[in-house]
Amino acid sequence: MAHHDVLGAVILARNGDRTECYQHPVTQKPGPTRSTPLGEVQAHQLGQYLRGIYLDSSSSSHIRGIHSDLVDLTEVAVRVKVGGEGAAVFDSATALLQGLFPPNPDNRITLANETTVVAPLGGYQYVPVETVEPSNDRSLESWTDCPAFQKHVQKMHASSEFKEASKAAQPFFHALKDFAFGRELSLENAYNVWDFVQAGLIHNKTYAHRLPPTFIEQARGFANLREDLIYSDKQMGGIGNIASRTALSSILKALQRIAFNGDPLQLMVIETTYQPFISFFHQTEVVKSHPELAAIPDFGSALAIELRRGPPPDARDFLRFKFRNGTNDDFETIHVFKHREDIPLTEFIYRLENSVINSNREWAQACSASSSTVQAAWTKLGLPEGATTGNATADAAVGFVLACVMFLGLFFAAKFVRGRRAVRLRGPEESLSSVPSENVVQGRDGKAATRY
Repeated sequence: MAHHDVLGAVILARNGDRTECYQHPVTQKPGPTRSTPLGEVQAHQLGQYLRGIYLDSSSSSHIRGIHSDLVDLTEVAVRVKVGGEGAAVFDSATALLQGLFPPNPDNRITLANETTVVAPLGGYQYVPVETVEPSNDRSLESWTDCPAFQKHVQKMHASSEFKEASKAAQPFFHALKDFAFGRELSLENAYNVWDFVQAGLIHNKTYAHRLPPTFIEQARGFANLREDLIYSDKQMGGIGNIASRTALSSILKALQRIAFNGDPLQLMVIETTYQPFISFFHQTEVVKSHPELAAIPDFGSALAIELRRGPPPDARDFLRFKFRNGTNDDFETIHVFKHREDIPLTEFIYRLENSVINSNREWAQACSASSSTVQAAWTKLGLPEGATTGNATADAAVGFVLACVMFLGLFFAAKFVRGRRAVRLRGPEESLSSVPSENVVQGRDGKAATRY
């Protein structure tokens, strides 16, 4: 069945090349890193590629009615992960947007004195982005500070499958010793080993000339195996899929906005790291037909989710998924949930709705459900140490504290601020995709519509 008109698209993009980034094997917390000129070029090329696909009126995937020369900020929204690897991800988003909406001399203004001013750099287009910081929004980095995910990682490391793979990896790690410069050589640390080898191969001429052939492929193979085990789960709503379970909150909200005629949004770009890609391909069963996607996507990779209108008399909206691994390939159409064609938007939402994590409170519950230890996640969210869902003592303690707060609040309100409206506190239940009121824009039909 052909679905022609593209109403809009959501793009999940991975950052471009960066300097080496150490990631703790259990907590998954990354160390410092920064983007490189190569990474910025990769992201810029991705932006140019997306422009040719979605903004060029001669393209079969052209988004109907979108402004392509001068960006209309009501039609485009951008969310950027700025937690781990934040600097590299942010720079990649900036470079992608430069390619998507290049400088245009028509980006000008005529002042009252009839002077014409063109924006800097030949009409550079400044596209605002929403930065997503895990300290107050867990949607794009849900796997750190998560007790249940750490238990999942440790469980994977202790599994028979992992131990067998670890044994098989030992000869390679032994051979790599002279090229690892003191780094821990184990399957648990395979991602960091590969990241170091890859960075050296790309940026260090002496290292690149010395590294034996096949070593980079072997390092990547073991890193792929390890990361695929960590960022996946046999259950769609399992903790191993938490990276995509939270990212899908932003994706589904954007698709629903694009589908709503009263909302001007047509293109959403989400710039992030590699983890949500792996989880998404497992959560939506793509790996069953594309086992090669059970791996770390290359720098500059992108997953495009197109919202397409069905041919008459079918008035439904359908989704088409396309993946591009790195900057050397073209988009390849992939199918979710064993479909052999585009999937109805309503079916996609229905299949996922019970596994998607939509708020910080839901994230906290998912992360603490199987943990009885004191963890930073609860502390950050303002809950008492030791609180876990399903723990009667903790629940009682929380209830008692809330009761005390309510009593004191009523007492002081009556005594000192009678008549004033209570200010709603922004707490952990705040939506993962919530935005300040200044992001409310006018919809196509005059109704107010919220931009992420």
